[in-house]
Amino acid sequence: MAGGIRENDDLEEAHEINVTPFIDVMLVLLIIFMVAAPLSTVDVPVNLPQAGVPPAERPDEPLIVTLQEDLTVNLGNAPIPREALAAQLMTAAGGKPETRIYLRADKAVSYGDLMAVMTLLRDGGFRQVALMAEEASP
Repeated sequence: MAGGIRENDDLEEAHEINVTPFIDVMLVLLIIFMVAAPLSTVDVPVNLPQAGVPPAERPDEPLIVTLQEDLTVNLGNAPIPREALAAQLMTAAGGKPETRIYLRADKAVSYGDLMAVMTLLRDGGFRQVALMAEEASP
């Protein structure tokens, strides 16, 4: 017969998978995601809603420190020098540094100036500082 089936093939089947192309594709995808992921989270414009948090209860005699637009510091209604802020507050708090201090600042005051006053309060031993703001209008 002209067309017969050979029973004795010399070709052996290869049971191994060539993973080199697979690894190449995975490395390319890894590089693409490493480059694209940070770019997708930068400069996302978001309009956040105002929080309508109910005002917290104020004590009878709150210690209010005010930082005005011209960077003068007031304790209550009296202006005081920055160097004397911690000592005056300790006297007003009755020697109790755990007393809550209410800090308010004009919105024209820069963040750095506000942090400088907060640093003075922290260095004076006052750890409980509450920032005051206007309530959001409904």
